[in-house]
Amino acid sequence: MNQIIIVNKEAGMTSRDVVNKIGKILNTKKVGHNGTLDPIAEGVLVITTNRYTKLNNLLASEEKEYIAEVELGKQTDTLDITGKIEKEKEETLNLELLRKTLKKYEKTYNQEVPKYSAIKVKGKKLYEYARENKEIDLPKKEVTIKKIELISYTQNTFTFKTLVSKGTYIRSLIRDILNDMNQLGTMSKLTRTKQGIFSIENSYTIKQIEKGEYKYLKAKEALSIQQIKVNEKLEALIKNGVQLKGNYPEKVLFLNENDEELAIYKKENETMKVEVMF
Repeated sequence: MNQIIIVNKEAGMTSRDVVNKIGKILNTKKVGHNGTLDPIAEGVLVITTNRYTKLNNLLASEEKEYIAEVELGKQTDTLDITGKIEKEKEETLNLELLRKTLKKYEKTYNQEVPKYSAIKVKGKKLYEYARENKEIDLPKKEVTIKKIELISYTQNTFTFKTLVSKGTYIRSLIRDILNDMNQLGTMSKLTRTKQGIFSIENSYTIKQIEKGEYKYLKAKEALSIQQIKVNEKLEALIKNGVQLKGNYPEKVLFLNENDEELAIYKKENETMKVEVMF
């Protein structure tokens, strides 16, 4: 069965761990995910099964929402609390400075990626260089911090919510904010609360999925592309992957008269070609 499952990932698990567990629960080897979460992170992880694994690029969202907690006084090599402490000193939160700095980061800027990340440089992942203690120039990516707001704080911690563009590293955002404030600190907790249309309120834990206490989504419910219902004649052509001519949108999900998903077609020049067949 093809399913899109919104998992509420627990901290301590890798995204691959979640994929493996879902595969065992549903007895299928065809399981994928989009929008990797670090082991320290929890929250929304979009899982796809069987033929829906071909939808991962289409399901990838341009924006994501997170709640992050920061602990002052420590700087680590991984930019989060799980890493090796590189610097440590007593810090006290300057609330006025923090508010100003957070507001300053509602912008588009070039963000240096963490050295402990899966970004590849010269065919090798950055974390592999880091584990070998090899220095390498870290690449920068243009990211947009669409919204950021402080939601709680103590003398040496603070928590904020942020809406960011795809590809943003929250660990790096925290590093940049703290550098601007001239303070030491590191990410102590991270929760992804939204990925596009998918929300943590509509997600399920691994335990709930094991018990069958979850609802999955179909492609027609999850994809924001136009849907067209076709007659039996056109259904037969689509099932055979025949290229189509006609006045269609750039991308379309074809359904049969029983509302069953047939295929996703995309326009190339003036011809519609199969992108995903169900």
